[in-house]
Amino acid sequence: MATEEASSTLPSYPDMIMEAIDALNEEEGSNKSAIWRQIEGTHGTLPPAHGTLLAHHLNQMKQAGQLVMLKNNYMKPNPNAPPRRGRGRPPKPKASVPVPDGYPRPRGRPPKERVPYAPITVPMKKTTTESSSGGSGKKRGRPRKYPMTEETPVAVKPIGTPRGRGRPPKVKTPVAATVGA
Repeated sequence: MATEEASSTLPSYPDMIMEAIDALNEEEGSNKSAIWRQIEGTHGTLPPAHGTLLAHHLNQMKQAGQLVMLKNNYMKPNPNAPPRRGRGRPPKPKASVPVPDGYPRPRGRPPKERVPYAPITVPMKKTTTESSSGGSGKKRGRPRKYPMTEETPVAVKPIGTPRGRGRPPKVKTPVAATVGA
């Protein structure tokens, strides 16, 4: 019950920290142990987790900008100091690009310039087999090992069914049946 009464009469940790820094009034700031001793001397009974709570609130206040840390010493920030810049490279200033004629640019590659007085020519579709195979007359891909043409001798042509593509299936050996007595 005594700890409940003591903890209810204690001000908040940020208030106690600011009071301690004001009371210490050191030129280069106050370190954590000096703030600890000042709070302990001023308020007497403190909760058992005082060290953890003090460190937590000091870090929170430092992140929020209420305190500045310099050489392991905490101090109040200078009101005339410029605002602190974040980590990393600052972003480039965005220059506004004027939009031509009030509409966004179309997607894709822009069309070629055309001469306005030239006649429009539509290419004719080829009907030969060259157009489907790319124009060279050859088939795509690797040529067959034994090309099948009329002038190929009969002895070179493969006999039976041609092998399929890929790895052949694994041959399963028959299991010998056990003889019962």
